[in-house]
Amino acid sequence: MRAAGRGRIVNCSSVLGFMALPWRGAYNATKFAMEGLTDTLRLELRGTPLHVSLIEPGPIATRIRENSIPHFERWIDWRASAIAARYEAELIPRLHAPEAAPGQRGPEAVTRRLIHALEAARPRARYRVTPQTHVAEILRRIAPTALRDAILSRA
Repeated sequence: MRAAGRGRIVNCSSVLGFMALPWRGAYNATKFAMEGLTDTLRLELRGTPLHVSLIEPGPIATRIRENSIPHFERWIDWRASAIAARYEAELIPRLHAPEAAPGQRGPEAVTRRLIHALEAARPRARYRVTPQTHVAEILRRIAPTALRDAILSRA
């Protein structure tokens, strides 16, 4: 990209890259790391013809939940956990629930943001996709941690 004199780096994170939710520790961790890496690249490449953007979707209609079930069943011994009753009451039903999340968007919503990040003369640093992502950012900025924890622990 430097040899070409221009370029774009667009990483895909998640609303869970800046707002953690229970039962998603490994996913939260990878997305928080993606946010940090992308911010660092953007700062390091400032003043160059290389632009760095981050897409932050919220609930998108994909098979992520369905695809995660075999991995959960293989790697998480939830029955032996000290909080097995919570797993059974809170996580297991959600993991197998067929319904879509409220405000869920199709993959085309992410594609629109990606196209903008790739083609805009001045791409944004962040592209939030769903209403949940916008609300989460406002909540992150204005709500004290204790209030956020109380709200998000029910999610």
